[in-house]
Amino acid sequence: MSKQNQPNPDNRQNNVERLQEMIENTENKMHEAEISMEFASPEEQQRMKEKNARRQHSIAAMKDEIQDEMNARKNSGI
Repeated sequence: MSKQNQPNPDNRQNNVERLQEMIENTENKMHEAEISMEFASPEEQQRMKEKNARRQHSIAAMKDEIQDEMNARKNSGI
């Protein structure tokens, strides 16, 4: 007898907090990369700059998602 896979219920209660923590961690990594750039070769510096640009884009997307989650909380009473 095989077990049927059941999807987990959508629990959005901690999404805002989780996203805020992810933003903070990403910002810390960006700061660490900026410090490391002082000691890196020009090629490594360029890679770190590009990665930080991607991180900045991710932070903007996470902030948008936080706004969506806060609206969902307001509308659903979570």
